[in-house]
Amino acid sequence: MSVENILLMLDEDLKRLQQVRSLLASTGRISNAITKSLPSPPKRRKRALSAESRRRIAEAQRKRWAARKLQAKKSKD
Repeated sequence: MSVENILLMLDEDLKRLQQVRSLLASTGRISNAITKSLPSPPKRRKRALSAESRRRIAEAQRKRWAARKLQAKKSKD
């Protein structure tokens, strides 16, 4: 490919991009045709904890709070 051909192709691409930019600027929104062509982000599944797991986590947190409360009480005295 010659340099002239490359420059012509670049000019065409620039014109196309300028048209798209002006369309977006005039509407202020992205059209459905553009958004449909974009890949959608993967959907994340929610993590499910069993009742037993939640109970164990809650107990451990209560123990940490109690230890902290006891330590704060000792440092005051």
